Amino acid sequence: MQTLPTRPVAVRPVPVRGRLLVGVAALVAALGVAVGVLAATGELAAVAATGFDPGALVRYGLPAVRTVHDLAAALTVGLLVTAAWLVAPDPGTRPDRLSGARRATAKAAAGAAAVWLVAGVLVILLTTADVAGLPVGTPGFGGIVMSFVSQVDLGRALLASVLVVAVLLNLVILATKVVTVAWAAALSLVALLPLALAGHSAGSQDHMNSVDSLALHLLGVCVWVGGLAALLLMRGRLGAQLAPVAARYSTLAGWCFVVVALSGFVNAALRLDTFANLGTTYGLLVVGKATALLLLGGAGFWHRRSTLRRIGDDRRWFVRLAAAEVVVMGATMGLAVALSRSAPPVPEIGADPVAALLGYPLPPPVTAVGYLTAFHAETLWLTVAAAMVGLYLAGVVKLVRRGDHWPITRTLFWVAGGLALVFVTSGGPGVYGRVHFSLHMLQHMSLMIVVPLLLVFGAPATLAMRTLPARTDGSFGPRELLLQLVHSRVLRVLGQPVVAAGLFTASLVIFYYSRLFGLAMATHTGHVLMTAHFLLSGYLFVWALVGIDPGPQRPPYPLRLVLLLVVLGFHAFFGISLMSSGTLLAPDWWHALGQTDDAALLADQQTGGAIAWGAGDIPSLLLGLALLVSWFRSDSSESKRLDRKADRDGDADLRAYNERLTAMARHDDRG
Repeated sequence: MQTLPTRPVAVRPVPVRGRLLVGVAALVAALGVAVGVLAATGELAAVAATGFDPGALVRYGLPAVRTVHDLAAALTVGLLVTAAWLVAPDPGTRPDRLSGARRATAKAAAGAAAVWLVAGVLVILLTTADVAGLPVGTPGFGGIVMSFVSQVDLGRALLASVLVVAVLLNLVILATKVVTVAWAAALSLVALLPLALAGHSAGSQDHMNSVDSLALHLLGVCVWVGGLAALLLMRGRLGAQLAPVAARYSTLAGWCFVVVALSGFVNAALRLDTFANLGTTYGLLVVGKATALLLLGGAGFWHRRSTLRRIGDDRRWFVRLAAAEVVVMGATMGLAVALSRSAPPVPEIGADPVAALLGYPLPPPVTAVGYLTAFHAETLWLTVAAAMVGLYLAGVVKLVRRGDHWPITRTLFWVAGGLALVFVTSGGPGVYGRVHFSLHMLQHMSLMIVVPLLLVFGAPATLAMRTLPARTDGSFGPRELLLQLVHSRVLRVLGQPVVAAGLFTASLVIFYYSRLFGLAMATHTGHVLMTAHFLLSGYLFVWALVGIDPGPQRPPYPLRLVLLLVVLGFHAFFGISLMSSGTLLAPDWWHALGQTDDAALLADQQTGGAIAWGAGDIPSLLLGLALLVSWFRSDSSESKRLDRKADRDGDADLRAYNERLTAMARHDDRG
């Protein structure tokens, strides 16, 4: 990163007219592109011949409101991220308090979130009319809206997003500490995720990768676009802070560019299928978005090479280039709205109903070779694993370059854990885990024990604490966020081995003996949450027993070993209960896959119980071995510490102990 000037800069009041002009230009560009492209492609033409025309208000109003909705969402995200993690507290104020520039940025975020909320409600109303083919205000329209948001996946997704926005808006309004704003920023990102289910992606054949890539795309775009808009909007209030805040944003924007480019490529490839489809209307819109992305990437590169170096002396070039970028970004988001309402050349619903359910063709009958070689990439977990391994290795390289030592075994454990995560989610366990219950149980065991066991011994928090720079201006950076997490009250409770073991075991019963298992198999959201829960609960349990990273005070090793044996016993009991059960779990899912022989399905489920009982003990025993090794090393370290102390003080503790024994013996002799 370029070294930025630290000389104080005179703060001039920023004309409201200039900021308003940029905002209006971005909005006009977005609306003009969205409505103009849809009109040019015939998407806004009346369809009265079919008898299901919602009217001009819906045809023109829905893309316009959706454009405002997306711009407000991006601005809300950018302002909250800026207030929580980029801006420092004003001099003389407490670092954890929301005051000064932070408060002003959060206040602006509240206004943007209010617009987002209203636009979200309007999107629901207009989308209901569009789907139903009825004008707004038709008799009984209220009942149609209620049915849409309660029974239709698209309606439920839009409603979920609106409800999260309402919660974060209240958080921002009531916030007095920066931590509250950080939670609101996290919720603003969560509010974007349901929107990935509201487009073409949810109905495609490879819906898992389509939804995942679109979700990553939305997150990257909103942080990137909203962050730059926040800098422009708040540049006068930031004053001398503009230089460091812009530098932090530049780093964040670079990562967002990579995420947006890669996720956009994946999503476009799934929608277009072949290069020949680039000549279609949908393909030309994709080419337009890609061109705009390259232009914006070039502008970002110019920022890092030129304008950021001079921002301390003359911020005019930065402001002018950023303003032009925001207008181009607005036009690009309008193009994205037009793209979302245009039919892709690849049919969304294929001829294979099983592939539509799984997101990939039904795999061949399982064999040992097929299980080990099968692969269907899951974009989300591939991205997570790549980020985990890449950031970890970057931290190790940083330590080595400055001459510090980092055990090679920890690096090997972490890399192996990342590769294991890819195999379990995208390899044979992931491919066959949704087709056979027994193989699902193998995936379950791997996610809860094998992968966490490898990752825990990588000690990622320790590495991060040694490599992440500490911010000296009181702002809330990655290192400060990690410290806040490690010392939080929640982690002190959840990190207790008894609590972690309770979550680890109780989730088995709750998940498999409720509707959650069926939802995890049949829905993409449920499947992602299932994988995340298994991974995180397993990591928490392993870390609470044998973790290297800092955490709450753990009980003595004998108690931890007893706790592990209790968990093993419960796991065996769970496996036996599955083996002896005569009730088929999630029968609707297996029947939808064409597996209608309930006797065979029940036998496979009982095999899964045997796997939970037997195969689950193998990694658990490895965990027990790791616990014993940690116990031995702890005792050895304590013995060495006592030996060094004895060398320093001439074994004073032993002499004092012998003197007490001698005194007791003399007292007994006199008695």
